[in-house]
Amino acid sequence: MEDIRQYIATHEKEMLDDLFSLIRIPSVSAQPEHHDDMLACAQRWAQLLTEAGADEALVMPSAGNPVVFAQKMVDPAARTVLVYAHYDVMPPEPLELWESQPFEPEVRDGRVWARGADDDKGQSFVQLKAFEYLTRTGLLRNNVKFIIEGEEEIGSPSLEAFCEEHKELLRADVILVSDTSMLGADLPSLTTGLRGLAYWEIEVTGPNRDLHSGHFGGAVDNPINVLCRLIARVTDADGRVTVPGFYDDVEEVPAAEKEMMARIPFDEAKYKAAIDVEELFGEKGYTTLERNSCRPSFDVCGIWGGYTGEGAKTVLPSKAYAKLSCRLVPHQDHHKISRLVADYLRAIAPRTVRVKVTPLHGGQGYVCPIDLPAYQAAERGFERAFGKKPLAVRRGGSIPIIATFERVLGIKTVLMGFGLEADAIHSPNENFSLDLFRKGIEAVVEFHREFGKG
Repeated sequence: MEDIRQYIATHEKEMLDDLFSLIRIPSVSAQPEHHDDMLACAQRWAQLLTEAGADEALVMPSAGNPVVFAQKMVDPAARTVLVYAHYDVMPPEPLELWESQPFEPEVRDGRVWARGADDDKGQSFVQLKAFEYLTRTGLLRNNVKFIIEGEEEIGSPSLEAFCEEHKELLRADVILVSDTSMLGADLPSLTTGLRGLAYWEIEVTGPNRDLHSGHFGGAVDNPINVLCRLIARVTDADGRVTVPGFYDDVEEVPAAEKEMMARIPFDEAKYKAAIDVEELFGEKGYTTLERNSCRPSFDVCGIWGGYTGEGAKTVLPSKAYAKLSCRLVPHQDHHKISRLVADYLRAIAPRTVRVKVTPLHGGQGYVCPIDLPAYQAAERGFERAFGKKPLAVRRGGSIPIIATFERVLGIKTVLMGFGLEADAIHSPNENFSLDLFRKGIEAVVEFHREFGKG
């Protein structure tokens, strides 16, 4: 471990300069005006992979944004690790809430502050620099491939077809991902499960134009009022989703797993204080840790309509909109849930309006077995870097492509993430701990050393 720590200390400025060159490219996949930035970021990744020791690094076309593929083959008979990452980032808005420019990284208080500092440029850089160390020192004993996409934050719509087309190119023994979080800086953990996702936009249309609320209020149903009533009927007072058939494929958390989760250190008062709420709310009969990892959920992600400018305008709007999402658990099929929720919303809508529900994207949940050799190599890597064995935990987020990898490529994924909840991914002031950046590199180096022995 001293060798890798010395290497990081010697090359840290160079490492951060390379990382910052990626962060400065505003690769926001959700916004069409960043189309050219997506290609620029992919090209920069290919350059960095080549410099790190890859035999080849290609920027390959897909139906959407380009995909970066690279590989280092040390022995055809050796095991192969396929590292997955994404170079696209979430939109930085609202800009006024950032304490520094989102695409001009700054180092403050031992952390890198910028959009993508954690998700996923910072975390994927942990993988790159571990690979670089192993190639430069001649210690790499397994083959390594990289696939880095530019559409993860919009649901990876093009990657499944890319995988289908390039199955042989992507052939590997395991997929390794750094795009998840740990329980705490002093509580290393490996993610063993992810929730799935279903996402919709709903449009409610009433009159053929905005109306004067004085002349028409009380006589014409207001689309915003209707939208609020529809959304309110999707969950009940106990936090359960009311859509018929929604829970048909949901497995109850086994007693043994509940007992394991109960041993995870969790301070509810600290949790509430961190997000500044007085009380928590969720499905009745389950703990907070169960609710945000092993149980499905429904949320309104955005809602708008009518007049929202400064001052007053007495208007009865023609249309109202909302973005809706469900986090799903393994065995819940996102296609089925998407259909059930859309049908339910249309069925309960009054005849006073017209309702259009548009599915936007989704993905399946995933579970990694802890007896997988690659999982055990990752476990030992964490233990060497952090000085303690990592806890196995399920997480509430979604990486839809992980289940696709298993279905299309037939490969299990190990989720070896180094983020923290405090990193504020998807929010203003995203950041990433330099200490965890360093320890992450150490842990991934140890993973390859262990996995390469096989």
